[in-house]
Amino acid sequence: MTFGLLSQDSFLNGRVTLFQPERGYRAAIDPVFLAACIPACPGEKVLEIGSGTGAASLCLAARVPKVEVIGLELQLDLVDLATKSVELNTLSHTVSFLQGDLLSPPKCIGAFLFDHVMANPPHLNRQNVISSPNLQKEIAYVEGKAALTDWIKFALQNVRVGGTVTFLHRYDRRDEVVSGLEESAGGIIMFPLWPRIWGNGAKRVLIQGRKGIEGITKLATGIVLYDDKEKFSTEATKILREADRLIL
Repeated sequence: MTFGLLSQDSFLNGRVTLFQPERGYRAAIDPVFLAACIPACPGEKVLEIGSGTGAASLCLAARVPKVEVIGLELQLDLVDLATKSVELNTLSHTVSFLQGDLLSPPKCIGAFLFDHVMANPPHLNRQNVISSPNLQKEIAYVEGKAALTDWIKFALQNVRVGGTVTFLHRYDRRDEVVSGLEESAGGIIMFPLWPRIWGNGAKRVLIQGRKGIEGITKLATGIVLYDDKEKFSTEATKILREADRLIL
């Protein structure tokens, strides 16, 4: 698969520069919010499943010094592109990307357990969509052989007891994510990303739980993304521009 022309796009007010195809899937705010809510500390190890062009992994590494991040991505071309971005951001000492399928992952994945696992998997069930002529976009948006349940199972298998598993997914599929996490995790928090009004119209939700920990599932207040002038809200700006941590 070839991408054609590439762009260099800035995230976190220039702290991260990302190579992306001008046509095809392009990272926007979702991976920034995903990275912002990972409670990682310096020296901890984080696995991103389905790392794509590397936006979430690089944003996390830019926010948390000395955190070690490994991204697992199915598409080799995206791994190569993400690795190019790692070099551009001089983060080769802490961030790396591997090509592999979560249904048959590389042997190095599984050699140890991670402190945190994060994922922004394809949001659409294949049965409910029409195939896209852009294969790279389709892989990013539509579930393949690995269903959502496979993503959740893989995440839980590769995180240590007490470590976090975090998914960014469609708000209308939140119950599927929660149900899967509840097999091995507790203290689950659902954190909606509201467009303009609290409690109305969320399309995305962050869901985080801790493996082997007991605790009830809670629906948090969430965050409003835009103000009345259709600009990012003050709270969203702190995350997207100032690299603030998002506490769920």
